[in-house]
Amino acid sequence: MPDRFAAGSGLLEPGLGVLALVDHHVHPALAAETGAAEFEQLITESDRPLPAGLTQFDSQLGVAIRRWCAPVLDLEPFAAPADYLARRSALGAAEVTRRLLRATGTAHFLLDTGYVRPGLLDLPGMREAAGARADEIVRLESVAEQAVRDGDGSAGGFAGRFAAALARQAASAVGLKSIVGYRFGLDFDPEPPAAAEVTAAAGGWLRQIEATGRVRVEDPVLLRHLLWTGLGLGLPLQLHTGFGDPDADLRRCDPLLLRGFLRRTEPAGVPVMLLHCYPYHRGAGYLAQAFPHVYLDVGLAINYAGARAAAVVAESLELAPFGKLLFSSDAWGPPELHYLGARLWRRATARVLGEWVADGDWSQADALRVAEMVGAGNARRVYGL
Repeated sequence: MPDRFAAGSGLLEPGLGVLALVDHHVHPALAAETGAAEFEQLITESDRPLPAGLTQFDSQLGVAIRRWCAPVLDLEPFAAPADYLARRSALGAAEVTRRLLRATGTAHFLLDTGYVRPGLLDLPGMREAAGARADEIVRLESVAEQAVRDGDGSAGGFAGRFAAALARQAASAVGLKSIVGYRFGLDFDPEPPAAAEVTAAAGGWLRQIEATGRVRVEDPVLLRHLLWTGLGLGLPLQLHTGFGDPDADLRRCDPLLLRGFLRRTEPAGVPVMLLHCYPYHRGAGYLAQAFPHVYLDVGLAINYAGARAAAVVAESLELAPFGKLLFSSDAWGPPELHYLGARLWRRATARVLGEWVADGDWSQADALRVAEMVGAGNARRVYGL
């Protein structure tokens, strides 16, 4: 019996291979040198070391790096980890980053600049290394924390300082981002807090900072205030949902917990972008179908699913209207993640849609049209690019 999956993939891979992508949620690439141990720590969402004798290369992502990234660095597919890391070191971090970013075929990166470490590229650096456009997505929590550092220490002035700082930083941005799912959970009170509540919560936060020296906004009242202030700017609002590092409680990152907030925000019409979503992507698809202002992606999961990425892509296409799905890599750090986010998405999408074409359920024209919508067109429309 002919392999419809493989045959269908071949129908679409040429078209998807030349599609200029818009990566609507991505982080800066790392252009600094890394040793073997650090590189392995950067290709997992865990913040814990592996037990002795194990390697992060023994994972779907690790195999995908050896299979797909190795040839970009002039190695044979499935190069041994030691050979891969040696070649990486010989080329130098700047060249590795340039090669892998340019091999993504991405025309436009929308960059979340709120999570940084030394050695990451800034916006101009990403543009130069990738040979592509790059615009900023502003993280609400980072702006609030900087506003506190720069402020006069008064709780009553926090709301005004945050609003002014956000307006300044968002003036040249294309969207906003919140990690309320990390800092509290998605089961927050959907109503905007009253001014007195915000002032009281800001006072508590300032006292906590004075006692601990740690500037990290976690109070649910303040997190809600950041969301509602951000919504007032009218820019698309990205929300982390689903899979991430152990700092998040995955049980409280189910996007279905946002139903009350989505109902409350629907009249404003501001696009709400549900990021990542895995393993809750089917529920996110329902939300995207139910609410006109809701969109989703399955970024991050694509890299970590590796050879199983087609299953995630297929499930994301079950309920969500095709105009509500966007491509993202959610890559952060090693440029291998930026490259694989694009490479594995193209391959998975060609396989899934190609199978439907081979089975006679879809036309090839429809498959290519939908792939372009998800890969670029929907992002250009929603973000006004």
